[in-house]
Amino acid sequence: MFVMLFALLLSAFAMTPAKKRAPRKKTAKVEDKRVYLVHADNLHYNQYQDNGAQVLHGNVHFRHVGANLYCDSAHFYEQTNSFEAWGHVKMLQGDTLKLFSDYAYYDGNDQLAQARRNVILKHRKSTLYTDSLDYDRLYNFGNFFEGGKLVDGKSTLTSDWGEYHTDTKMAMFYYDVRLKDQKMFLTTDSLYYDTRTSTAHIVGPSRILSGSSEIYSEDGYYNTRTEHSELFGRSVVKDQGKTLIGDSVYHNAQDGTNYAYRNVILTDSVNKNMLTGDYCEYNDSTGYAMATKRAVVVDFSQKDSLFIHADTFKIFTFNNKTDSVYRKIHAYNKVRAYRVDVQAVCDSMVYSSLDSCMTMYKDPIVWNVNQQLFGEEIKVYMNDSTIDWAHVIGQAFSVEQMPDTVHFNQVSSKEMKAFFEKGQIRESQAIDNVLIVYYPVDDSDSTLIGLNYTETPLLKMFLENRKLKRIWMQKPKGTLYPMTQIPPEKYFLPGYAWFDYVRPLDKDDIFNWRPKNAGSELKEVKRREAPKNNVIQ
Repeated sequence: MFVMLFALLLSAFAMTPAKKRAPRKKTAKVEDKRVYLVHADNLHYNQYQDNGAQVLHGNVHFRHVGANLYCDSAHFYEQTNSFEAWGHVKMLQGDTLKLFSDYAYYDGNDQLAQARRNVILKHRKSTLYTDSLDYDRLYNFGNFFEGGKLVDGKSTLTSDWGEYHTDTKMAMFYYDVRLKDQKMFLTTDSLYYDTRTSTAHIVGPSRILSGSSEIYSEDGYYNTRTEHSELFGRSVVKDQGKTLIGDSVYHNAQDGTNYAYRNVILTDSVNKNMLTGDYCEYNDSTGYAMATKRAVVVDFSQKDSLFIHADTFKIFTFNNKTDSVYRKIHAYNKVRAYRVDVQAVCDSMVYSSLDSCMTMYKDPIVWNVNQQLFGEEIKVYMNDSTIDWAHVIGQAFSVEQMPDTVHFNQVSSKEMKAFFEKGQIRESQAIDNVLIVYYPVDDSDSTLIGLNYTETPLLKMFLENRKLKRIWMQKPKGTLYPMTQIPPEKYFLPGYAWFDYVRPLDKDDIFNWRPKNAGSELKEVKRREAPKNNVIQ
């Protein structure tokens, strides 16, 4: 009976399926943050002395979360997971970070090293020197507060206090900041420096000396490796009497190039002129400059400044930085000029300091008070920034508006010349096919006597204090018409025009281009060419 019961129990057990064991849950690996003493030549411990520290001497070695720490002697506080270290203190983290000092306190819980006296932090190619440094291993940055020096290649950065981040390789220096290398010297109160790119980020009033150039900026970047600057916020670049200001300025000290954007001002204090616009280029080494987008040249060498606007200005310098240096200024497309005593318009203009000549091309017009002068081409020769003489070439025409604003004295010829003395005209000449319409004035009551129409090959007029003193003409032929008997066709010479609607009204009006009325442009005159030599060989 017992045997049968045992057999039934065995069969029942065999028919019951076995339960599967549940898989063991994986537990997250807990990082070991304990400071381990790896080695010391001597160890001494007295729980009633040295605040319960283990006193270590000789070749002391600690290890903590991937870092190895060495020193000559130490006090190890195992309960607080910290230690103090003296003599040849050294912390190594991987193969990129090394920290040296005479003394250090290390807190393993916060992973904070407080290094003091003769501190050196080496990270890749950068080295930081200071006397007091707190290095936070959790956030990968060191904070110094008793003066520091960062050496990055050939650049040296110093300040009263600052930070160095080993993860981003950024240094942030404050108070009495100085950045130096073989070619530049930067001073400021706040500076960010990227050791990866050797780039200084200017975040406050800063001054940079590089070669002959001086830079002032409150916001920008300077690369010590390439000597390239990106400057913002009305930064200033000075070099040998020239000053460049713009909302954005890009300066390269290696090749001397400068690019400036928006509200640009390029001032030449030596030659007393200024170039403005919303875009400007300037090269220190070649002397080349260009301005466009509301470009203006201002000459302030005289009592009254001269303002000239064109679509584009270009300045070329020849024999730069020699005794025979000279420049050419090209202004083209819609040139307009204004000064209190003289105004001008033309399509394009070139000025050369070699012969002090300014040439105006394509429908040039010049006004002086109530006088207007135009022709195919006008050349103005200067002497010490004052006009010496002027030459109108091709279809020369001079018009003087009378006080009644109705009648006009007129002279037309193939060419004209005017000679000046102390800024005032002393002699004018009309040469070849000269036609004259002149209204003599009665001195007693300033009334017009009549119209004098004259033809002559050559006319010379001599003036003093802007008043006509003498007229000389070669074989003149003329007629004086009383005011009541003037033929209608004699009032105006062929080609006459009064372009008062084109004339610039003030220095702001130079931006408003107004073309001549259709049909009033000068007709193209074909010049005679020398006959071809058709000699049969």
